[in-house]
Amino acid sequence: MPFNHFDEAGRAIMVDVSGKQPTMRTAVASAKVIMQRNTLEKILTGNTAKGDVLGVARLAGIMAAKKTPELIPLSHPLAIHAVSVNFSTDLESGMIVVESTVKAFERTGVEMEAMVSASVAALAIYDMCKGTDKGIVIGEVVLLYKEGGKSGAYRREGY
Repeated sequence: MPFNHFDEAGRAIMVDVSGKQPTMRTAVASAKVIMQRNTLEKILTGNTAKGDVLGVARLAGIMAAKKTPELIPLSHPLAIHAVSVNFSTDLESGMIVVESTVKAFERTGVEMEAMVSASVAALAIYDMCKGTDKGIVIGEVVLLYKEGGKSGAYRREGY
């Protein structure tokens, strides 16, 4: 399938979705945040210097989904209907997995909104903990699931 963000002269364009019918769109994306075990312990027990790390990260992720068209060139402004940001933790490995779900009844998908949401939530975790742990790593920002639209459903293997 060719890229469709370019016109016949090779110039960048915003794809015209005006002819498409709106459908319910859902996307789930995740990001991994790896840190020292004692940093994660502080987050989970509420003993960080900056307060509720996961609460702030959740709000950052929700806000980020709504700001996606301002951050990603050529993405469409969408009327987002729902955003949720959840966390799972593994104390042994010092890992937080951020999972963002975005839903909208729209003409185009919400994959970018979910990925931006997960990424910014992970960055908020880093920002709130960098004074304690400068070695935090953010990685594996991936689309886990999407549905709606002509291309149908996609589920990442293992999800």
